[in-house]
Amino acid sequence: MANSERTRVLIAGAGPVGLTLAIELGLRGIDCVVAERRDGKLNVPRMSSVSARAMEFCRRWGIADTVRDAVWSRTHPRDFVYTATLGSGEIARQSVPSYSEREGRIEFSPEGASTCPQIFFDPILAEKARSLPLVDLRYHTRLDSFEQDEDGVRARLTGTEAEDEILVEADYLVGCDGSGGVVRRQLGIEQEGLGQIATSVNVFFRAPGFVTLSGAQWARNFRFFDDEGCWAEAIAIDGKELWRLTVFNDPEPDLTGHSYLRKLSDGKLEYEILDVSPWERRDFLSKSFREGRVFIAGDTAHEMSPTGGSGMHTGICEAVNLAWKLQAMLEGWGGPNLLDSYQAECRPMGAYYVNLSTTSYNAIAALPGAEAFSRMLEKEGELLSTLSPSDFLRAQFCYEDSPICIADGTPPPEGEARMTQSARPGTRAPHCWIGGGRSIMDLFGYEYVLLRLGAPDADTAALTQAASSRGVPLKVADIDSEQAAAIYERRLVLVRPDGHIAWRGDALPEDPEALIDRLIGA
Repeated sequence: MANSERTRVLIAGAGPVGLTLAIELGLRGIDCVVAERRDGKLNVPRMSSVSARAMEFCRRWGIADTVRDAVWSRTHPRDFVYTATLGSGEIARQSVPSYSEREGRIEFSPEGASTCPQIFFDPILAEKARSLPLVDLRYHTRLDSFEQDEDGVRARLTGTEAEDEILVEADYLVGCDGSGGVVRRQLGIEQEGLGQIATSVNVFFRAPGFVTLSGAQWARNFRFFDDEGCWAEAIAIDGKELWRLTVFNDPEPDLTGHSYLRKLSDGKLEYEILDVSPWERRDFLSKSFREGRVFIAGDTAHEMSPTGGSGMHTGICEAVNLAWKLQAMLEGWGGPNLLDSYQAECRPMGAYYVNLSTTSYNAIAALPGAEAFSRMLEKEGELLSTLSPSDFLRAQFCYEDSPICIADGTPPPEGEARMTQSARPGTRAPHCWIGGGRSIMDLFGYEYVLLRLGAPDADTAALTQAASSRGVPLKVADIDSEQAAAIYERRLVLVRPDGHIAWRGDALPEDPEALIDRLIGA
């Protein structure tokens, strides 16, 4: 007989996105069950770095230092090297400062991106999730099917070790179970996009002499050229001896991996192959991110080229976006239209990152052979910077036309202005230091925050009363910082629980209750 259980949110999948959602819900006081069919052990690093925005969330969860120091030395260079083969000399080098060199000097983030491949990152997230009493993380547990109505979701799970059947009733279900998972498939949500754009191969290998053979100073990324163009990229996994080679496109992949490693080193590299994985590089976006009480996020909602590292970043941002909205609904202060804003905000961002990833991959795939590439660099001195998408743009994104943010008429930045922090409504609230080693971002995360910037005497009682009357958590923070005032540009700025700006102005609107209603989807 099947066991019956009850939870507020059922999460299918315990990859980075599912674990992020679980952590966010657990910290917000919402119980959840995470069902993952695998055993949780990772042997192959699909993802190699954590974006600045994801690191900002790790900072809030108290694990940023653990992630940063998991494997990569703070003094280790993180450069990109362009070369024909190891030992043939560098065609070009793009310098990327070590953590120690950039610490405290990144203008747009208190953290910055970190090198923490997935084989190290996922276990850190899992440990954090397990530490939260309201998170029930279950490996060897498969989601088989589900049904829903206006009152909730009923799911059928199987514990694969004992083959026991589990019936779970939940208020909501979130599919973070990947492109081939159950949730999107059962919902029948179609996808659009270019489809498969390449057949790629990952070779995970051990080679302690990799950098020594190259004759170069240490670098985290090596991109290799032959007569046809840039054919592969090797990324350092542990900063010592583990590497992952990605062959960009080989319709007839070498499943042994040996031909690729011989090619990049002229047969001189000593190595041990740990895994060879062919895979399809795809460009897909789901036409819907929600059906009733069931949502999808991460790879379930979109598939993108890993070029530039936007896939996990996008999914983590989606999980944080959804978590506070589920909290609002379950605590009774979310309006009837609040959950609609998840798709309205996140699907356009998913489209943006799918396109960015494909464009970035195509830019690398279109590079000419080694000699022609060298000549190209002589003519186009800024070319290298365009081949690695800026982590700033991944951090400082904006939910344009959000139904729960109040636009103030300022246009989206263009040209060089795109590389400057902005406090336009919908944008992730920008970073600046406010003293005592604190970033202004440390104020955000679990409620609405009304910033009073150089305006401690501003009367904000009407807004706090409007929020209180609707049960909306809101606190007021007085910020005495000329830098913050310059960046945020208004005396009053209201920041959402996910750290995005909901509204700003120099005085409260005439109808604060209408403002609150708009922000919570009422």
